[in-house]
Amino acid sequence: MLRKGVLRDLRSNKMIAAVLFVFILLSSLLAASGTHVIARLAGSIEQLLDSARAPHFVQMHAGALDSEAIDAFAASQPVVQDKQIVEMLVVENENLAFGESETANEGSVMDNGFVVQNERFDFLLNLDNERIAVKEGEIAVPLYYKSQKKLEIGDRITIAAGSGKMTFAIADFVRDAQMNPSIISSKRFVVSPQDYQELKRLTGELEYMIEFRLNDLSGLNAFKTAYQSAGLPDLGPAIDYPLFRMLNALTDGAVAAVVLLVSLLLVAIALLCLRFTLVTTLEEDRSEIGVLKALGISRSHIRRMYLAKYAAIAGAACLGGYLLSLYTGGLFTSNIALYMGLAPASPLTIAAPAVAAAVVYGLILFFCLLVLRQTNRISPVEALRSGTLGGYAGGGRRMPLYKSRLPFDHAFMGLRDVLIRSRMYLVLLVVLVICLFLVRVPIQFLHTLQSPSFVTYMGAGKSDLRMDLGRSNEMKRSYDDVMAHLQRDPELARYAAFATVRYGAVGTEGATENILVESGDFSIFPLTYVSGQAPTTAREIALSILNADSLGKKTGDTLTLMAAGQPIQLIVSGVYQDITNGGRTAKALLPYEQDAVLWYTINADVRPGVDALAKAKDYGKRFPSVKVTHLEQYLEQTLGSTIRQMTVAAFLSVLLALSIAVLITVLFLQMLMAKDRDSIAIMRSLGISGGAITKQYLVRIGIVLAAGILAGTFAAKVWGQGIAGLLMSSMGASSIRFAKEPWTVSAAWPILFGGLVGSAAWIAALSGRKYKRIDRRSE
Repeated sequence: MLRKGVLRDLRSNKMIAAVLFVFILLSSLLAASGTHVIARLAGSIEQLLDSARAPHFVQMHAGALDSEAIDAFAASQPVVQDKQIVEMLVVENENLAFGESETANEGSVMDNGFVVQNERFDFLLNLDNERIAVKEGEIAVPLYYKSQKKLEIGDRITIAAGSGKMTFAIADFVRDAQMNPSIISSKRFVVSPQDYQELKRLTGELEYMIEFRLNDLSGLNAFKTAYQSAGLPDLGPAIDYPLFRMLNALTDGAVAAVVLLVSLLLVAIALLCLRFTLVTTLEEDRSEIGVLKALGISRSHIRRMYLAKYAAIAGAACLGGYLLSLYTGGLFTSNIALYMGLAPASPLTIAAPAVAAAVVYGLILFFCLLVLRQTNRISPVEALRSGTLGGYAGGGRRMPLYKSRLPFDHAFMGLRDVLIRSRMYLVLLVVLVICLFLVRVPIQFLHTLQSPSFVTYMGAGKSDLRMDLGRSNEMKRSYDDVMAHLQRDPELARYAAFATVRYGAVGTEGATENILVESGDFSIFPLTYVSGQAPTTAREIALSILNADSLGKKTGDTLTLMAAGQPIQLIVSGVYQDITNGGRTAKALLPYEQDAVLWYTINADVRPGVDALAKAKDYGKRFPSVKVTHLEQYLEQTLGSTIRQMTVAAFLSVLLALSIAVLITVLFLQMLMAKDRDSIAIMRSLGISGGAITKQYLVRIGIVLAAGILAGTFAAKVWGQGIAGLLMSSMGASSIRFAKEPWTVSAAWPILFGGLVGSAAWIAALSGRKYKRIDRRSE
């Protein structure tokens, strides 16, 4: 009997049932897809790191190397399982060319390291996650260049220096557990041992990767501190296993988070529509419910009668969403498959989406039960006596037309209805706010990622040019040459130089951590600080968010730095965001010894009218040992993969939100006019034209739409930045401020949203003319 009742109800309310089914299906699909991506991403990262036997601690070093001291240190550390020293030949971009044209790779921000396959661990893998083996004349190329240069197996790569030249054929593409992500500006090529020796004679500078694998990762921080305190080679950044895992998860993890966010908002829309439908149904069935109660039917049985329908819709939709997610997973995991290889399906990858779909189902049932509690308040006697729909009629004043001061009667009638039945219109308002939120936040986040000002979240002030001088025998001389030329260059508006030195920082528990401190004048290219300000004296220091958290410091606290064995007391002047060097950096005005400098960074702005990109190329040719970067180009090359993924996610979010807003508005208006069909017929009988009635309903929707656009824009501006910060918090940028859009763009999206929804409402409102006049002669 219950099943027959459910089927009969579904047949009589096909449209409402279909809309609820679609919303719940989409919610379940996106929730299952997001969790599927996260589960697949976690499994694929672990598979990549395990297959490559990724090192647990790596110290980069440029300069002379005492391998015996490293061996002795490793032998003295019980936690060390294995160690190796990897030699890497760094080749400048102007000496590297892809394809038959042999055009130099100028303009690239990547550092290109050539290595042979490692023998002990840190293996470089092919697209089957197997160790790469190349023959003489062959080369394995990083996946980054496969995507950037559209390379294929068999394409040529040429390395030239002076009159010498070597040409290789691409035999494979490299999955590198350390350097896969585009945000890491170093990439490793694999060549044969014979070709490597020939390359060393031709060009390049040597750098070293001092790598360790440990017996127990819980001792990683203690080991890192012990290494950096032992006076061993450390002229370069230090990176570790947790950082490898985080960096590999960045792009796809952010996309998965966006998908889950959209899913949550869709669940909210589905619940609103469900509540509206249920309350309307209960009001219409008020008399029937009273009769059932009078006949002795229990409240729980009545609730089950209504719950069965929505449980059937939700169950079918959630199951469908889960099954679809198994087939659409490739849309969201293609990037994972390319850069890491998809791990085999595991119980987690199957169970996680199922659990997500089940959670959506559980939320819907719980919400239904909450709404159905209203049946407890229906008295059999009152329901049979009144038989009213109640509920949405509101209890406010009737607002008679003769008191209207509005110039148009239909405008007053529309406003009057919105105020009297405000609870009903509130459902549409909230749906429109959520939809506009889904349109604006992904677009604003994408615009911020593409903006040149995003460099401020990478620990550097916004500038036209950036010059990096890495540790080498020629670093000091190159630095002096560049600074002398900058002073004479009339096309530069301003510039500032910064030196990075490693210091020991004493944390809250007395443990010493090594941190990278950049010294220079931070007033020329200022950062945006989460709290406090830039250091202005030699007694102050600013910390990145992750460093401040690790050291247990906040603005105004005292931090002790160890310099040459002597403690220095500094005041934390501010906290800023940084997604470079693992997000652990600091800014200060400390004096430093030239020999202690790990690297120099120089920022510069060109004068108005000067081509910054051309200036970057000129400096790159003038100073071959200096990496000169045009900042916009740098952001595109390092964040390009993330931006492309976010572009797809933003486009899907916008398309989905606009479709939902239009659909819900049309259905709401049709339901409203069907509910008011008697009133419409009476107005037609009184001689009110169909056009005037249409205007009344358009005014109602217009008022709600205008309020929705204002509230949605405000919500996107206030809460959208917090959501973007959550997406970027793992990178060390938890307080994102959206980049300012041109006013034309800011206005275009609300206008597009309002135009589409308003047009749909106008078309739907025309259906009100089908309600005929009441024929009084038949009464």
